[in-house]
Amino acid sequence: MLGFIGGTGPEGRGLALRFALAGESLIVGSRDATRAQEAADEIAASVPDASIQAGLNHEAAERADTLFVTIPYSGQRSTLDSIGGEIAGKIVVITVAPLSFGKDGVSAIAIEAGSAAAEASEILLDSRVVAAFQTISAHDLLKPEKPVDSDVVVCSDDQDAKETVMALADKIVGVRAVDGGGLRNAAYVEQITALLLNINRIYKSHSAIKITGI
Repeated sequence: MLGFIGGTGPEGRGLALRFALAGESLIVGSRDATRAQEAADEIAASVPDASIQAGLNHEAAERADTLFVTIPYSGQRSTLDSIGGEIAGKIVVITVAPLSFGKDGVSAIAIEAGSAAAEASEILLDSRVVAAFQTISAHDLLKPEKPVDSDVVVCSDDQDAKETVMALADKIVGVRAVDGGGLRNAAYVEQITALLLNINRIYKSHSAIKITGI
């Protein structure tokens, strides 16, 4: 089962929707059980035969085998601290990109650990941390009739966990998983997210990345 920590936001709902379409069993987590149920019901309306549950974040952490952290960076540390004991040994996918939004555009926030994913690995010493999905538009994910024309760069120091997440990414129609190497490379992917959002602002679009030559 796949769990979504903070799964009521656009990124969490979008990824959950796409994995439901791919036939995966899900649990949507939130700090608010009512919001989690509403998000689950919304996904179920688009995928009537989906196997989907809802609960608090700690319930999602307990029940799921693989967790997707889909919260703003500002809430990452406190959320992971609260569920760390429940996700020991599990794959934890960090989709977070630390960003600052200003009148002149979007900027990447410098993280002492190097990236949000690296910081998460310092908090979750007993979990298998993978960085992925930072560069996919949540707006595109939420449109089930539209294929997602994008690569997903997946970074981790745990090769088996990385391959598991790459296989999951490949289940989303239009997505190709790309091995991005170790977790230290997640910093570059997170920074690309800021660039894509600035491009979106200029072109009024939902841009994505494609890696050529491989």
